[in-house]
Amino acid sequence: MSEIILSCKGLTKRYGTFMALNNLNLTLESGRIIGLLGPNGSGKSTLIKMAAGLLSPDGGEITICGNPPSEQTKAIVSYLPERSYLQNWMKVKDLLELFEDFYQDFDRQRAIDMLASLQLPLDARIRTLSKGNKEKVQLIMVMARRARLYLLDEPLGGVDPAARDYILNTIIRSCSEEACVLLSTHLIWDIEKVLDEAVFLNMGAVGMHDTTDNLREKYGKSIDALFREVYRC
Repeated sequence: MSEIILSCKGLTKRYGTFMALNNLNLTLESGRIIGLLGPNGSGKSTLIKMAAGLLSPDGGEITICGNPPSEQTKAIVSYLPERSYLQNWMKVKDLLELFEDFYQDFDRQRAIDMLASLQLPLDARIRTLSKGNKEKVQLIMVMARRARLYLLDEPLGGVDPAARDYILNTIIRSCSEEACVLLSTHLIWDIEKVLDEAVFLNMGAVGMHDTTDNLREKYGKSIDALFREVYRC
């Protein structure tokens, strides 16, 4: 049975005079992989950071599994930021220790298996890795947690096409019936095959939210084509 994982009611966030989120209403349930879609400045990263507990709303409310963002919700939310937070002096195996210390739900063996599948050695220092490999390592750490809500901000941005299918399959396997994945990306063609739902943001509000099957049937086109039509310059 599905459970409400993320709920936003009248959510508002301003940066000076700019309204990043404008009375946003959204409900996301467990067992779903959801694409958060929209042009630059539509509020995607702001919403994700708010769900991760990094930003506070100026109005409205946001809850994760019924609770406002707090230390309690951070324990069940696994967040992948758009920019790398890895320390160059660390080795990959140091990250395993760090995540194991910080998160009770971190599955060390799961992370090791994924690192091996992508041929990322445990003894490698972060500074020696390419930009794409750093992003792979960071994503693996995030997806190796047994979280209730995964927040992925542009997880495929610097990843080579050959590794994308593996990463997408990893995301699919990580989404249990008790979890929800919210994935923000501009690479819609690459990821739409794994999406159960799509949320279209426009000027800080939800313009459309439906299952991908319903959207394709209603508009007679792919999610990628629909995105290009909705946000045509």
